[in-house]
Amino acid sequence: MMMKLALLVGALWLAGTGAAGAAPPARTHNMQPEDCFTLTAVENIATSPDGTLAAYTENRWAEGKKGRTSDLWVVPVDGGPARRLTFDGFGGGGCAWSPDGRWLYFLGRDKAGRDTPPHDGSTQAWRLSPDGGTPTPVTRCADGIDAFVLAPDGTSLYYTVSREKTDEEFGDLLGKFDELRYGHGVRDLTEVRRLDLVTWRDEVALPATRVIHDLAIAPDGTRLALITTTDNEAIFNEGWSRVEIVELAGGAVTEVTSQAWRDGHKSPYGWLEDLAWAPDGKALAFSISYDGYASDIWVAEQSGQDWPLRKVARPDPIGYDGGLAWRGARRTLCYRGESMARVHVMAVEGVAGGTQGRTVELTKGDLVVASFAFDRKGTTLAAVWETTTDANDVYAVTTPDKVRRLTRTNPQVDTWKLPQISHVSWTGEGGRTVWGILELPPGYEKGSGPLPAIVELHGGPTSSTRIGFRLWMYGRGLMPARGYALLNPNYRGSTGYGDAFLEELVGRENDVEVKDITAGVHWLVDQGLADPKRIGVMGWSNGGYLTDCMIAAEPDMFAAASSGAGVLDQVIQWGIEDTPGHVINFMRGLPWQNPDAYRAASPLYRLDRVKTPTIIHVGGNDPRVPVAHSRALYRALKHYLDVPVQLVEYPGEPHGLTTQRNRMAKMQWDLAWFDKYLLGK
Repeated sequence: MMMKLALLVGALWLAGTGAAGAAPPARTHNMQPEDCFTLTAVENIATSPDGTLAAYTENRWAEGKKGRTSDLWVVPVDGGPARRLTFDGFGGGGCAWSPDGRWLYFLGRDKAGRDTPPHDGSTQAWRLSPDGGTPTPVTRCADGIDAFVLAPDGTSLYYTVSREKTDEEFGDLLGKFDELRYGHGVRDLTEVRRLDLVTWRDEVALPATRVIHDLAIAPDGTRLALITTTDNEAIFNEGWSRVEIVELAGGAVTEVTSQAWRDGHKSPYGWLEDLAWAPDGKALAFSISYDGYASDIWVAEQSGQDWPLRKVARPDPIGYDGGLAWRGARRTLCYRGESMARVHVMAVEGVAGGTQGRTVELTKGDLVVASFAFDRKGTTLAAVWETTTDANDVYAVTTPDKVRRLTRTNPQVDTWKLPQISHVSWTGEGGRTVWGILELPPGYEKGSGPLPAIVELHGGPTSSTRIGFRLWMYGRGLMPARGYALLNPNYRGSTGYGDAFLEELVGRENDVEVKDITAGVHWLVDQGLADPKRIGVMGWSNGGYLTDCMIAAEPDMFAAASSGAGVLDQVIQWGIEDTPGHVINFMRGLPWQNPDAYRAASPLYRLDRVKTPTIIHVGGNDPRVPVAHSRALYRALKHYLDVPVQLVEYPGEPHGLTTQRNRMAKMQWDLAWFDKYLLGK
C-alpha cells in the first residue's frame, strides 16, 4: 500500500491572542466524555456595516435533557474583549445589523413563563444595541415567527409565520379529526408580513399561498426572492422547490427555475438553498445540492423581463460547502469551498454578463471555516473556523497570510492533551487514491508498536471528515485519548476530492466504498499503527449503514462494532425515510425498476456472515433512518445469529441525539463496548 502522511502545521499569523512572550499552558489534561459538553460552538457571524464589530452567537450544552442554548455576543474587529449581550439562552439566530449599525436584530425566546407573546417562550424577532441593555421585542406573534429579513433602509422588517390550510376535498373530515396525522390534505403555508419599524404598522406582504423555505430582499427593497414549494410534506423540498422573485408592489411573480431547467441535471431530486442578491439587485445567486452528486452554484441575471440562468464554475477539486455571499459593491461572489479536508472562503471575481473571472482563496492553511461575513464595503472579513489544535473561534482576515484571532471561546482546550491529527492517503479499489483523517494518541511515537484501532465512518455519504479538531460522541478526539488509533476514511463518495471522486459511488453503494475502507484498514495495519486483532468500526447515519456493510463484508476484520442509525434494507429505507430521493439517486431508480441494485446495496442479505459483537444506537423518532432498521439488525443478530449485541433506543430523539444525557449515554456505552471486546476489560 502507498502511504502519504503529512502532519499538518497551520499557516496563520495570529495577533493579540495573549500576553507577549507568555508561555502556553502545559497540556496535562486527558480528555474525557464530560469534556465534550464544555465546548462552546460559535455560530451566526455578522459583521457590522462599518466593519468595526463582529456579532455572533455562542451555543452551549445545557444539563441533562435540556438540549443546547445560545446567546448573542459582539467583539471588536480591531481587537479587544468580547461582550455578551443576552443571557440564559435567550438566543441570537438570524442575526442582522441595521444599516446605521445602531441595532442588532435577531431571533430570540423570552422564557419568562407568561401566557402571551413575546414572553411565552415563542420565537420572536428582537433588537438590541451592540452596547448592551435589555432586548426589545419587535414581533409579538402567537406561536412565534419562523424567519425574518431586514429591509435595506432599516425602516421595515419582513417576517414569516405559518398558516394551516385544509384542502377542500374531504375537508369536513380533515377538520373534524384534526388531531390525526394525514399524508396530505393539511398544509402549513407561509405568510410574509411587513412590520414598519417607524409606525409599527403590521400588514400582510404576501398571503399564505405557498411554503417558503428561504427568503432574501433585494438591495433596493422592491423585491423578495423566495425558495418555495406548494406543500410541506417531509419530502417536498427534494426536486419540487423553485426560486421565485416577487414584486412587493403589485405581487407580480417571476419563476426563475422552471421544471425544464431541472431536466438537464444529474438528478431531479436536488434541493435549493442560499439565496443571495448581488449588490446592484440585477443578479440572484443560489445553490442546488444533491445526494450523491456535487452541489452547484447558479446565478440568475436580469435581462429585460427575463432572468436567464448560468452555472458558476468551481476549480477542481473544490466543492461547494455553502455560505453564498456577495462582497461589497462588486460582482464578487464568495462561498465556503472544501478541498482535501480543508474548508476556505473562496471568491469568484467578475460574475457578470454571463461570464466569470478568476477564483481566489481569501483564507488559507489547515482550517475548516464554518461561517463568514463581510462589512458593507466588503473590506472587512470576519470568519469562524477550527484548526487542528483549536475549537471554533472568530477571526478577522486582512489577507490570507494576515489573520487576527478575536476570541478564545474554549480556553480549556489549551490544557488538553490533543490527538496527533494528519491527512493521510492509501491506494483503494481500482488503484484510486483514497484519503482520510488519522488521529493518534497524544505522545504516541511511530514505531513504538501497534495500537488498538477504531475505524470511524462519516455520514452522508455526500460529506466528509475534515482536518479540524473535534471532540464528540462519534469517536474523534475521544478514542485517541483512550489510547486508540482512529482512522476516518474519506471513501469514494466523499466531498472535497473532486466531483468525479464524489460521484463514483452512485450505483455502487456497499461495494466501492467498502473496498476503499477495507484497503484503509490494511494500510493502517501495514504501517504498524493497528493491531489486526483489536480493530473496531463505528459510525452514525451513513456511517452506521457502512458499519453494517463492513461487518457483513469483512466478518473477520473487526472485533467490535458500534452501528448508529444505520440503514439495513434499501427498499424499506426508500419507503419510510423523509428524503427518498437519496435512495433513488444511489440505486439509479425505484425499487420496481432496479430491484437487484436495492438488494446488492442492502447489508440485510449478508447478515449470515456477521460475527462481530455489535452495539446499535438509534433515535426513537428518527425520520431519516427510522428505528425499524436498527430493530431488525438487533433481531437478526440476537435471535437468529447468536452474535453478541445490544440495542439502545433513545426515546423521542430525531436523527441526531440532541441532549447531553443521551450523548453521554452513547459515549459511555461505546467506550464500555470497545473496552470489553478490543481491550478485554
